[in-house]
Amino acid sequence: YSTDFEVHRNWLAITHNLPLSQWYYEATSEWTLDYPPFFAWFEYALSHVAKYFDPKMLVIENLNYTSRATIFFQRFSVIFTDILFIYAVRECCRCVNGKRAAKDILEKPTFILAVLLLWNFGLLIVDHIHFQYNGFLFGLMLLSVARLCQKRYLEGALLFAVLLHFKHIYMYVAPAYGIYLLRSYCFTANNADGSLKWRSFSFLHVTLLGLIVCLVSALSLGPFIVLGQLPQVISRLFPFKRGLCHAYWAPNFWALYNAMDKALTIFGLKCNFLDPTKIPKASMTGGLVQEFQHTVLPSVTPLATLICTFISIL
Repeated sequence: YSTDFEVHRNWLAITHNLPLSQWYYEATSEWTLDYPPFFAWFEYALSHVAKYFDPKMLVIENLNYTSRATIFFQRFSVIFTDILFIYAVRECCRCVNGKRAAKDILEKPTFILAVLLLWNFGLLIVDHIHFQYNGFLFGLMLLSVARLCQKRYLEGALLFAVLLHFKHIYMYVAPAYGIYLLRSYCFTANNADGSLKWRSFSFLHVTLLGLIVCLVSALSLGPFIVLGQLPQVISRLFPFKRGLCHAYWAPNFWALYNAMDKALTIFGLKCNFLDPTKIPKASMTGGLVQEFQHTVLPSVTPLATLICTFISIL
């Protein structure tokens, strides 16, 4: 089974057995809890259903535990939570304009959109077989987008803020959300030619958006701030020592960079340009929190990747 099967089994066990104060410290398994608090509470809720399927899956020390009941529960929970994704697709389809009166259903934009989303092969394979909850999370995002299209801006902002505290990888979408809400909600009027009317800027609307972000963040992170554990939570959410590439993730520039360093290392060893005893042993794609240094090419720091990320967003 995929590593995510054990990841989520372990998170179920952690949130079920330990008090909140230990969630982001528990390290019996190498797959420590590294998602935001809302997702941890989501696992906590699932764990109280999981105990009726197989209580042994909730034992923290049962590393790599598997059983037919455990497999069934994890797959069933993924499929069941896709209900939110289905509802979000329905809401998105209601926002689509086009040939609504077309006799051929295959020509209707709503039908095409529904098929593309609901029968997304990647989600079916990655989620239902790989034991991931991406459909549920995509459902939150699509529902947020639908609310923006319906001009229900505060609801859309609320849903996106909640999504960020479920899975912080969606932070890359935040700049686009911010610009869209600034243009569509914080500026309340346009000039006759459609250009922005600067004097229509609403401080009230900005304040409301800020309150939503603050309230959601307080609800998610507040308990850990009170416990004095916010730095620990942040260190788990942003494990800069994990390396540039996670095992089996889609290839990107850094995958090519690492591959080039590996190829140059092999070439250097063959030609006796490099000392074998000084070659780093840590894996670049293990996915575990560990440091490694490139052998030939310059090692890339977290700050360098952060700068590159911001430049790419711009």
